[in-house]
Amino acid sequence: LAARIDGLREAFVMALVSMNAHRLRSVLTMLGIIIGIASVVCMVALGQGSRQRVLANISGLGTNTLEIFPGTSFGDVRSGKIKTLVVGDARALEAEAYAAAVTPTVSTSSTARYRSIEASVMVNGVGDRYFAVKGTKLREGRFFDADSVRRLTQDVVIDENTAERLFPGGAGAIGQVILIGSVPCRIVGVAARQQSGFGSSQNLSVFLPYTTVQARFLGDASLRSITVRVSDDVASEVALAAVTQLLLQRHGRKDFFILNTDDIRQTLTQTTETLTLLIASIAVISLVVGGIGVMNIMLVSVVERTGEIGVRLAVGGRRRDILQQFLIEAVLISLFGGVIGVVTALAIGVAFNALSPSFSLIYSPASIVLAFVFSMLIGLVFGYLPARSAARLDPVAALAR
Repeated sequence: LAARIDGLREAFVMALVSMNAHRLRSVLTMLGIIIGIASVVCMVALGQGSRQRVLANISGLGTNTLEIFPGTSFGDVRSGKIKTLVVGDARALEAEAYAAAVTPTVSTSSTARYRSIEASVMVNGVGDRYFAVKGTKLREGRFFDADSVRRLTQDVVIDENTAERLFPGGAGAIGQVILIGSVPCRIVGVAARQQSGFGSSQNLSVFLPYTTVQARFLGDASLRSITVRVSDDVASEVALAAVTQLLLQRHGRKDFFILNTDDIRQTLTQTTETLTLLIASIAVISLVVGGIGVMNIMLVSVVERTGEIGVRLAVGGRRRDILQQFLIEAVLISLFGGVIGVVTALAIGVAFNALSPSFSLIYSPASIVLAFVFSMLIGLVFGYLPARSAARLDPVAALAR
């Protein structure tokens, strides 16, 4: 065992000496590995960053929610005539164990006025749990509560876009009274800007208790939709089936449809992961090309060092020692290339994240470890043929050449 360890140590030293003697050739050989490893690590980081961005955008819409609408689907021309979706449905759903929060919603469009400024706004009548369901944050002020819903108060929460439109120059909005249509409403809060889809929504929206909108704007007790936030410990598919069954029992027929936002999240996540895998697979081609480069240079090295190999074999060197030396040299070249490739990828990530604060490359320790493993495997796989070729040289023919 000691003799074998000494042999490996000697082969390692000789490999380092050979690489140092041919520095330019070694660097050029590493170049393909460096590019390949850096590409794979960066592509995986890009995929992780894309996945996190998608999840963040979906979170801005309210994750793991079920949106219940009247009709058979979006665009159903008969949905406006269906009045069976009512507050009683929302209260029945709220009593179920799988529902973390439930909010009825109604909506209409109107004109908001403050002094001489007016703007078209979407008037959203919502329950007091709406903001928790949607993950809405406050910029200032407060949200209205259950007592406001019960008493049909004219407290309104406006979004940032509406605040900027009606109160230019940063004038304070909290406590001001605005006219929405012909209804005076007091502003109690300004909601922070929230993501909608894949970008910030530019619509002007105001939020009132749904009871107020039903009584003072619509004169109709039916709902536009009901939003159910599913408990974290309940699968969205289970909750979807339970909601469908409950509403079928209450309505006697299926005059509603349900949008599962968790399905959207899963679909987008799977699509992102598939694209990441595709791009990373393309980047792996760079590694294969780098490995072929290692093999070619090592074959050239065998030809150049034929005399050295012949002398070693003639004085009693074993073929296993020759194989070890060339194989270790190939692995070292690939390993050093892998280290430089990872460092290069991290440097690219730092520069990219500094230039693009809205989107970040997210590096995975697993991808970095895999990069090292792949670089060593490339050295073993593509270095074996040249090493085997060197070990099988005939000593007499090698000396003669």
